[in-house]
Amino acid sequence: MTVQLQQLRYFVAVAEFRHFTQAADELGVSQPTLSKQIHTLEMSLGAPLFERIRGGVTLTVAGETLLPLAQRMIADADAARDAVADIVGLRRGEVRLGATPSLCSSLLPAVLRDYRAEHPGIRLHVTEGSSQDLIAELLAHTLDLALIVLPEQGADPALETVELLRESLVVASVASGPAPTVARQLDLTELRHTPMVMFRDGYDIRDVTLQACERAGFTPKFAVEGGEMDAVLAFVEAGLGVALVPSMVLANRPLLRATPLAPPGMRRTIALAQRRAAILPHAAAALREAVIEHIAAGELPFGVRAL
Repeated sequence: MTVQLQQLRYFVAVAEFRHFTQAADELGVSQPTLSKQIHTLEMSLGAPLFERIRGGVTLTVAGETLLPLAQRMIADADAARDAVADIVGLRRGEVRLGATPSLCSSLLPAVLRDYRAEHPGIRLHVTEGSSQDLIAELLAHTLDLALIVLPEQGADPALETVELLRESLVVASVASGPAPTVARQLDLTELRHTPMVMFRDGYDIRDVTLQACERAGFTPKFAVEGGEMDAVLAFVEAGLGVALVPSMVLANRPLLRATPLAPPGMRRTIALAQRRAAILPHAAAALREAVIEHIAAGELPFGVRAL
């Protein structure tokens, strides 16, 4: 026979009151029910726990031994119940979220601000990296969710993705200098002789840009090469060259000009990814819904549309 937590609660109540009737009243059960559960517990343990005396009961040696253990087991069980309730109720917990640098600086701040206001007890861990790196971390179970640029060939089959946004790439140039074209839209071939600021190896936009230039029949001329998003934008602001960047990142960059590309243009798809068939922690599932709702309800910047 096994010892049940409820039996230990009954035992502790009797031990504290030293009286079956008073303990039964406190527990809200009948005295016969309480007596039966205590008897079952004694049978399971193989020893009597109480000795009846005039006006009540006293603990036996076995009862004295069990009491602190039972109290600790009940306290641990209550703490476990409360901890799980906190997590389910989103009063505690953590989320491990990954995002590309452009999304960290454009989309993510407003999403996390609203999420944090609603769930202040949740700890947020944000990893910034390329889509390839974030996918690797998802598959390694070091991230719960990631905002990634969806590859043209589709996502890794081990991932489940929700397409969120389709975003145009634009040519960023310093606003105080001459525009990269006299037309409203720029044909990519017009950048043949224009110095460009280029992202580092492994950066999603670098590969897309180089492939597009190759299809247009030229190899771009680099003025500066090797930066992350913030560095690339700062170099363009300094007048070192132009750069192909996601339109969202220019929303709060008054020193930069955004010039659209002529059709067919260049676009990328932003998706929210998680491991396929993974059961998300409650906090991560709530953040996933917050991202989707924010995009559905929000005003999107130029060159971005919800999917």
